[in-house]
Amino acid sequence: MATAQFLSTHITEQVKMDPNMPLKAIQSHLSEKFEIHVSQSKAMRAKHMANKKIWETSSHNIISSGIISMRCNPDTTVKLEVEIEPNLQVETRKFKRVYICLGSLKKGFRAGKRDLLGLDGTFMKGPFPGQILTAVGVDSNHGIYPVAYAIVEAETTNSWKWFLECLGDDLDLQANSNFTFVSDRQKGIIPAIAKMFPSAEHRFCLRHIQENMKLQWKGQAYKDLLWECAAAYTVPQFKTAMEKLKRFNARCHDWLMKIPLQHWSRAHFTGRCKCDVLLNNMCEVFNKQIVDARDKPIYSCLEYIRVYLMKRIVNVCKVIESKDGPLTPTAQGILDKAKTEASKLHVLFNGEHRYQVSGPMNDQCIVDVRAKTCTCRQWELTGIPCKHAVAANWNMGVNGINVVPEAWVDISYRLTTWKEMYSFKIEPINGRLLWDKTNCPSILLPPKHHKQVGRPKKKRKKSSEEMKQKQVGTSAKLSRKGKTVTCDKCKHAGHNSRTCKGQGGPSNKT
Repeated sequence: MATAQFLSTHITEQVKMDPNMPLKAIQSHLSEKFEIHVSQSKAMRAKHMANKKIWETSSHNIISSGIISMRCNPDTTVKLEVEIEPNLQVETRKFKRVYICLGSLKKGFRAGKRDLLGLDGTFMKGPFPGQILTAVGVDSNHGIYPVAYAIVEAETTNSWKWFLECLGDDLDLQANSNFTFVSDRQKGIIPAIAKMFPSAEHRFCLRHIQENMKLQWKGQAYKDLLWECAAAYTVPQFKTAMEKLKRFNARCHDWLMKIPLQHWSRAHFTGRCKCDVLLNNMCEVFNKQIVDARDKPIYSCLEYIRVYLMKRIVNVCKVIESKDGPLTPTAQGILDKAKTEASKLHVLFNGEHRYQVSGPMNDQCIVDVRAKTCTCRQWELTGIPCKHAVAANWNMGVNGINVVPEAWVDISYRLTTWKEMYSFKIEPINGRLLWDKTNCPSILLPPKHHKQVGRPKKKRKKSSEEMKQKQVGTSAKLSRKGKTVTCDKCKHAGHNSRTCKGQGGPSNKT
C-alpha cells in the first residue's frame, strides 16, 4: 500500500524546503516514519511526484502574491496572461506568462536619468519549460539595476512584444521615444523592438557578434581587429580600423559590414544615454545571480528574485554611505585618468568658447565648452569629460574662468543621483498563512508539462572560447589529441603496452 503516490504526499513539505534533498535522506525519513523499507527507485519516483505537485500548486499562489506585492509596494505592476479558453463557463485557466515591475525599481530607474536597458532571456530548468525575460539598466556607478522581469512560455517575437509593451507602459515609453536597448541579437527581440519602438537605438552585444564570427574566422587576431573597429569613437578612426581588417581578410570585412553599423560601432552611436557600452553584461550578471531560481516553481522563482532585489538595494546603500565627493567612485576614477593624460596636452584658445587641444601622435581635437562636446566624441558618448576637455578646463582657469572638471560630468554620475536611485526600498510581504483570500473567480492551472528527452540540462552550453579559458588553470586536463603514444615494453610508437604484440615500426627511443 506504500506506493510512490502515497509517499509523495508525506515528503512534499521537506522537498519544498530543500529541493536538492538527497534520496538517501528521503529513504531514511520514510523508513523511520512508516517502519518500512523504501527502495531507491520508489523514493526517486516519490520525489518526482512531490516536485510536480509543488509546481502545480505554485501556480495558484501567483495571483495572491501579485495582489500582496501591489499592496505592500505602491506603483507595482503585475500582469498575468492565461491561455485562451474556448469554453468561457470553465472555472480553470491555464497559466501562460506573468510580468512584474516593482514600484521602487521603477522609481529608482527614473531617478537614475539614464535611458538605457539591457534585454535578455534565460531558460527555466524545471519540469515546465519557459523563459525568464529581464530588463536591466545601469546605475550611476556602472553597476546593474534590474527594472522588470517576466516568465513567458518561450523567447519568441510575440512574447518579447508583450514584454516590451508592459515595459513601455511602466516607463512611459512611446513609439517615438529616444531610448537605447542592448541585446544579444536574438531572433525574436530584433523585430519586436523595431515594431514597438522604431525610434529607439538598438545596440548588439559585441561578444555575440564575435561568437558568430568565430564560426568562420577564428583566432586572437580577428578578435582584436573586431574590437578595434567597434571601440573607435570617430568615423575616421572606424574607417581606418575597417581598412586594416579588409587587408587582413576581405571576406571577414564584407561579412561584418552586412551588420548595420549603428548597432555595434561606437562611432555610429548617439550620445542620448550617456553610456558607451558594447556588451550586454548587465543582463549576464543578473542572470548569474538568479541561477538558483531557475529550477524552482514559478511562484518560488518570482519570490527568489524579489528577495534578491530587496537584499541588493540594502547592500548597495551600505556602500553608498561609505562614499563621499561629488561623483560616484567609477566616474571619479575615469575622470582622474583623463586628468593624468591631460597634463601632456597643449591648449590654444580661440577667444570665444572653443579650444584647440593637441598632443603627441597627431592627437588634435576641438573642444566646445558651451556645447560640452569634443571632436573625439568620448565626452559626448559617456557624459564624462575626456582628456581634451580637462585640458581646456585648466586653460580656462589660466584665463580667469574657474570651473572644476567635475562640474562638467553628466548628472547621471553624481553621488546624489546614485543615492536617490537606491532611496526607494522594496517592502517585505507576509507569508501565505496571512494572505487574504482573493476574489478571482478563476482557478489558475500550471502550464503544460513537457517531458524532456534524455537527462534534463541544468547548465547552459558554453562557447569554445569559455572552454579554452577553463583549460588555462594548472589543474586542467590537457587534450592528447594529435599526440603519438609510445609503448613502454618495446619502446616503439603507434601503440601502448596493453596492445603490444611485438609489433613496432621505427622507435623514437635511442
